[in-house]
Amino acid sequence: MLLRVANAADAQYVDTLCQWYEESAKSRGVGIAKRDPNYLKKKMERGDSIIAFIDEQLAGFCYIETFEDNKFVVNSGLIVNTELRKEGLGRAIKHRVFELSRTKYPEAKIFGITTSAAVMKINNELGYRPVTFPELTQSDDFWKGCSSCKNYGILMENQRKMCLCTGMVYDKLDDQFSQRVQETIEILTPQGQ
Repeated sequence: MLLRVANAADAQYVDTLCQWYEESAKSRGVGIAKRDPNYLKKKMERGDSIIAFIDEQLAGFCYIETFEDNKFVVNSGLIVNTELRKEGLGRAIKHRVFELSRTKYPEAKIFGITTSAAVMKINNELGYRPVTFPELTQSDDFWKGCSSCKNYGILMENQRKMCLCTGMVYDKLDDQFSQRVQETIEILTPQGQ
């Protein structure tokens, strides 16, 4: 298994990933399915995504989105090739994109909303905790992403304060990843200055 930060050369996989998203949403009966291929390409070009391969075959993907001037980060679009599910690949990708998020955005809270028990379990392992929606980003851009979900009416009826998804957040900003950033700063600043 190879997990790495995606780059511009990985744009060749975007159409396949978009197809996987649509198929996955249909099979789960949720509306959040379509991903804009150009948006995924930008995530790859910016180093804001993780791509996975098994035996040189595309196996999975996940990307980072930021909101409110990088105060909030969400790991979105976790997808695994249906033929490779139940092998721990989703968990491995989620852990790697979490590490990328904490390294690139050490001052940000990482959050997500999901109805997936498997994703909630992984988030719990990583140290996320369940929260109410008002504790998440209030960015209209984030919530606009819910508009294609069949439960969007419920979300809007409740003024974006609750829906069928569970909100989860990781806000331990003094963890090992922030310590790495501090160590780098100390190395760059000579002692005693």
